[in-house]
Amino acid sequence: MPCGYHSAVRIYTRKGDSGTTGLLYGGARISKADLRTDAYGSTDEAVSELGLARAAFGALTDRTEARLHELVLRIQRELFVVGAELATDTARRKRLKAGTTLVTPEMVTALEHDIDALEADYPMPAEFVVPGESMPGAALDMARSTVRRAERRVVGLVDAGALPAESSVPPYLNRLADLLFVMARAADGGYVRVRQGD
Repeated sequence: MPCGYHSAVRIYTRKGDSGTTGLLYGGARISKADLRTDAYGSTDEAVSELGLARAAFGALTDRTEARLHELVLRIQRELFVVGAELATDTARRKRLKAGTTLVTPEMVTALEHDIDALEADYPMPAEFVVPGESMPGAALDMARSTVRRAERRVVGLVDAGALPAESSVPPYLNRLADLLFVMARAADGGYVRVRQGD
C-alpha cells in the first residue's frame, strides 16, 4: 500500500438494489416507493433546491442577500431534522432528540416569527405570482412546491398511523412553505431593486 494511502468507504453498498432502504436506528427495510421514503425524499429535494437559491444570491447586493442567505442555510439544516424524524420508524421514536432528530414546536414558532419579520419589510403581492422574476426567487419557489409535496406525503403518513398525530412535522412543513413564499418575494424584490439601479 503506497505511503499516505487511506482506504475510503465506498459510497455504494448494493443493499438498495432490491428496491428497499433502511431506516434510522435499525428495523426492517422498507420499499423505496413507501410513503415514508417519499416524504423524507421530498425534504431532501427541498434541501437541494434551497442550495440552488443560496448559490444564486450573488444577484442581490443589499442587506436582503445576507438575510436570506442565512435563513436558507438554517432551513436546510432544519430539514435534516425533519428528514431524520421521518426516516425513523414509529417504534423507535424514543431515540429521537429534540431539535436534532425531532422537530419541536419551537421550530414552528421560529418560522412564524421569520414570516412576520419578512412581511413587515417586504409587502406581499395581492395577486397570483408567476415565479421567475429572479433566480433566487425561482429556486425558493421550487423549494416551496417540493415542501408542499412533502407535507402532503406526511399527512398521508399521519392518516396511515405511521407518524404520531402530535408530531410537529406537519405544522413545520406547512409554515415553512409559507415562509418560502415570503422569502421568494423578498428575493425578487431585492433583485428588481438591483436591476433598476444598473
